[in-house]
Amino acid sequence: MLLKELQPGTRGRVVAYSKASPDYRRRLLTLGAVPGTPFEVVRIAPLGDPVEIRVRGSMISVRRDEATIMEVTALK
Repeated sequence: MLLKELQPGTRGRVVAYSKASPDYRRRLLTLGAVPGTPFEVVRIAPLGDPVEIRVRGSMISVRRDEATIMEVTALK
């Protein structure tokens, strides 16, 4: 499943990055979104861009096209 498929309030875990450019992957890793890290989708802008997630206590805004490369699993 991809990050863009989750709804606000959903908790998940980062699994991997598919087809990510090295620069973008490095940016997400620096911000704390490493594989295995739990996160929560806080909100999605009205037009679907950007998606705001809470990772390790920090809020990260991810563009919708960038959210298509973040593979996640939903937590219950």
